[in-house]
Amino acid sequence: MVDSQNVGSLKGEIVREGGEAILRFNCESLNIIPSLEDNPLIMSRVVDELASSGTITKIVFNQRKDYEYDLNQVGLLKEIGVLFNTVVSNKEMFSYGKIASNPNCSSFANKWYQDLQIVVYSLLKSDPIGAYVELKRILRHERMHLEKVADQSTAAGIKNFMSIVMWLIRSFERTKLIGVALPDVAGYMLGDRSIYRKLFRPAIKPDFMFTKLMADYPTNGEEINSYLVNDDIEVTVFDVPGTVETLYHMMPPEFKLTEDKYEILDMARRVMAEHKPTKEEFVDPQRMREVFTHVGLDLIEELVKSRNVRMSHKEMNQLSEILVRYTVGFGLIEVLLQDEQIQDVSVNSPLGRIPLFVVHGEFGDCNTNIYPTIPESESWASKLRMISGRPLDEAHPILDTEIEFPGARCRVSTITEPLNPFGLGFSFRRHRDKPWTFPLFMHYKTINPIAAGLWSFLIDGNKTMLICGTRSSGKSSLLASILVEMMRRYRIITIEDTLELPTSPLRELGYNIQPMKVASAFASAESGEMNAADGIRATLRLGDSALIVGEVRSKEAVALYEAMRVGAAANVVAGTIHGDSPYGIYDRVVNDLGVPKTSFKATDAVIIANPVRSADGLHKMRRVTQITEVRKFWEEDPMAEGGFVDLLKYNPGKDELDTTPDLINGDSEILKSIAGNVKEWATDWDALWGNVLLRAKTKEAVVNYAHQSNNLDLLEAPFVIKCNDQFHKVSEKIQDEVGSLDPKRIFEDWDVWVKREVKKESVNKK
Repeated sequence: MVDSQNVGSLKGEIVREGGEAILRFNCESLNIIPSLEDNPLIMSRVVDELASSGTITKIVFNQRKDYEYDLNQVGLLKEIGVLFNTVVSNKEMFSYGKIASNPNCSSFANKWYQDLQIVVYSLLKSDPIGAYVELKRILRHERMHLEKVADQSTAAGIKNFMSIVMWLIRSFERTKLIGVALPDVAGYMLGDRSIYRKLFRPAIKPDFMFTKLMADYPTNGEEINSYLVNDDIEVTVFDVPGTVETLYHMMPPEFKLTEDKYEILDMARRVMAEHKPTKEEFVDPQRMREVFTHVGLDLIEELVKSRNVRMSHKEMNQLSEILVRYTVGFGLIEVLLQDEQIQDVSVNSPLGRIPLFVVHGEFGDCNTNIYPTIPESESWASKLRMISGRPLDEAHPILDTEIEFPGARCRVSTITEPLNPFGLGFSFRRHRDKPWTFPLFMHYKTINPIAAGLWSFLIDGNKTMLICGTRSSGKSSLLASILVEMMRRYRIITIEDTLELPTSPLRELGYNIQPMKVASAFASAESGEMNAADGIRATLRLGDSALIVGEVRSKEAVALYEAMRVGAAANVVAGTIHGDSPYGIYDRVVNDLGVPKTSFKATDAVIIANPVRSADGLHKMRRVTQITEVRKFWEEDPMAEGGFVDLLKYNPGKDELDTTPDLINGDSEILKSIAGNVKEWATDWDALWGNVLLRAKTKEAVVNYAHQSNNLDLLEAPFVIKCNDQFHKVSEKIQDEVGSLDPKRIFEDWDVWVKREVKKESVNKK
C-alpha cells in the first residue's frame, strides 16, 4: 500500500559534496521503497522540489540503502519541473474563462477544463509521459469532433481549445524525457510505469558502503556470458547495443541481503567505526583482518540475539566478512578481484560519476556497473599510505604498493593532485593466486612448445635474459614462469619495488627464495628505503644465487649489468623492461639508462612479449613475438653489426612462433656456449637440438594430458614443478644407464611416470 501522506511530506535537502549539488530525501518513514520509476507520487514530489531548486546534479533517496539518480536522469526531470513552472505561469491560457469564452462551446468547456487540470496539475509531475499521451488523445478526439461540427462559431471554439492543447504538446516535445520516450509511447496506458523503468535506473548503495552499484541489467543488453564466483557473486557479461562496449555486471551477496541483515550490518558498522585502525595494525593486514573478523562476528551475534532475529552461523559469518570488507578492507574492490578472470581494475576521477573499468581475461576491456565515490577513494588512499609506509600528497603524488586480501593479491598504483588535477585515481593489477607456468602459457597460446623447450634450455644453461614488452603485455607473468622452470635446488633472490612475483607460493612449494623490497622509482631520497641499484649490488654479497629483478626502470640498470657480468655462466640473471624490440631495448638501456655498450653484451637473450590485436580491433591476445640472442662480436651498433639474431619469430598467419633458419641450422652463439660446458653436446649439434625438442615435447605432453583429462590443474605450478623435477631425475638415470641423454628413452620413462601421476590427480579431483 502506498503511503501517500508520508510521500507528500517528503522534504528534500540540498547537500554539497565535492562540487556536486545533491538533492537528498530521508525516506526512513516510508513503508515503500523510494523509486522514481515505480512510484508516481514520489516522482511528483521530486519534480516539485526540482521546480523550486537551482542546479541539482544528483537525487538520492536514503532508506537503509542510498538510491542515487545521476545527472542525466536528474536532467530529464529538471526539464519537467521547468515545464511545470512555464505552464503555471501561463495558466490564464487554459483557465475556465479562456476555454469557455465561446458561448457555443459552453457544453464542452467544463470537460475541457477538467481534462487540462488533470494533465497540468496531476499527470504532468507524476506521469509526464502519460500527460503527453493524454494531450495527444484529447487533440485527436477534438479533430474528429471538429470534422462533425457545421456551425462556424462552435468550430472556432473547438479550434481555440485545440490551439491550447497544441501549445502544451509542443512544450512537452521540447523536453528530453519525451524525446527519448517517443519510440515507446505507442499504446501507452496511464499508470503503466514500465517505460520509466527504462529511463530511470538508480545506483544502489547500502548504508554501510560507499561504493554505488547499478543493480539492473542494461536495457536491451545482449548477454554473452554468466558465471558465479565463490558460489555467491553473480557475474553477467553483456554486449551493449549500438556501441563497441562490453559491460561486466557484478551482483555481490551484500546487495541481496534481507532488511534485517542490512539493519544489523549498519548497526555493527557504526560500532566498529569507533575504532580507527592504527598504522601499527596495518603493518600486518592479514592479522588485523583476522582480529576484526572475530570481533565483528561476536558483535553480529550479540546484535542478532538482542533483536531476536533468526540467523544461522553461516549467515552470521557472511555478515562478518562483509563487515570487515567495508571497515578495514577495500569494499567492492575485494569482491571484484576474487574473480580470477579480472586482470586489471582502473578507477578514474572524478569519482562517483565514472564506473570502474576492468580488463577481463576473456572479454578484454569492459565497463562495469560499479561506481566508487570520493569518500571511498579517500579511505583507500589512507589505508594504502599505512600499508606501504609511503607518502601520498602534493609533494609525492604517486604511490605504488601491493595489497593482499582473501582470494587475491594485487599491485596498486595511486595518483593524486597535482598530477591528477581531478583528485584520486587508482590502478589495481591482480596477481594470479598461483604462479604462471610454461604449459599454462601454451594453453593460452602465448608461447608454443618449441618456445617453451628453447626457453627451458636457456634457463638450465644459466643464461641472462631480459623480458621486454609494452604495458600489460604479460612481462611480470612471464618472469614469474622462469622461477617455476628453475630447479628447486638453487637459491633465488628477487628484487622488486612492489612485490609482484609469487615468492610466497613458491616458498610453500619448496623453493629456496629470498624476496627483497627496494624503494620505488618515485620515492624521495629521505624515504629510508634502499634504492634498487644498491639492492642489486647487495645481492652480490649474499652468496651464489640466481637474481630476478622485477622491473628495470632507472639507474639500477647499471647495477643489474654488473650482476649479469659477475653472474655470467654461473646463475640465471633475469628482469623485465619496457620495450618493443631488441634494438629498442638496447637504445633504452644504453642511451636512456646509461649502461656502457660493452656491458649490454652481458645480455644473452631478449624475449619480446606484445599484445596482438584481432583484425576487428576489438580483441587483443598476449603473445611472445620474438626470442632473440645477443651476440658479443660487435663494437658500436648491434643492429648494424649483426649483434641481434632471432631464434624464434612470431608468424601472424599461424598465430605462433616459428623457428628461424639461424636456429634450425645451428647458428646460435648462446646455444653453442651452453654446449661448450656439456661433453655430450660440445661437438654434436643434433644432440643439443634433440634436448631442446625433448623439452618441448614434455611441455606439450603436459598440456595434452590436461586437455584430455579435462583437468587444467595439471597446468598449474605444483604439477608442472613435479614434472620438471622428474624430467631431471629421469635424464640423470638415463645418462648413467646408457652414457648419453637419449631423448627417446628419457621421454618414454618420463611419460610413464606422468601418465601415472595424471591418473592420481584425476582420482584426487573426484
